[in-house]
Amino acid sequence: MSQVLPLNVGKKMVIAVGSNAPTHVGDSRSTVLAAIKLLGDAFDDLRASKLYQTPAFPVGAGPDFINAACSFRTEKPADEVLSLLLSIETDFGRERLTRWGERTLDLDLIAAGDLVLPDLRAFNHWRNLPIEDQKVQTPDSIILPHPRIQDRAFVLVPMADVAPDWRHPVLGQTTTEMLAKLPASDRDEILTL
Repeated sequence: MSQVLPLNVGKKMVIAVGSNAPTHVGDSRSTVLAAIKLLGDAFDDLRASKLYQTPAFPVGAGPDFINAACSFRTEKPADEVLSLLLSIETDFGRERLTRWGERTLDLDLIAAGDLVLPDLRAFNHWRNLPIEDQKVQTPDSIILPHPRIQDRAFVLVPMADVAPDWRHPVLGQTTTEMLAKLPASDRDEILTL
């Protein structure tokens, strides 16, 4: 007899989805919707946020983005989930030529439950890295949770749709609390589609 597992088994993963360049499926909106469908095929019980139009980061880095967030539970390790995300990005023509440049598809693993990877010291290094260094340095291993989630309305607004109560394992704040701490001007730039 097979065992039925409860739906809350595994770590809650959160993915940020974004695009500001066309792909083989069409404009950024079509690309984000197609990526969400693929994620839904890969992960049971995927929840997707509304779509949002957000200014490119940093300012002037290209056209506005279409952003969303997804959450799901899985037993898969974070590096396996990240591998799948990178594969999907590649299928949509993602090339990493310029840090924070235009992107056909950007799938960022934002959180994996309460995991801090690779460790607290490395996480804090990337979280506290000055903006000028962030422009030219990239980590050589997975950093979780995303080290600057607390600073980015374009991630937190959609994430609040699908994981409002997720608690940052280092900062101790929920998605909703981190979003509320951002300046109103940052939140107001995010437009619901």
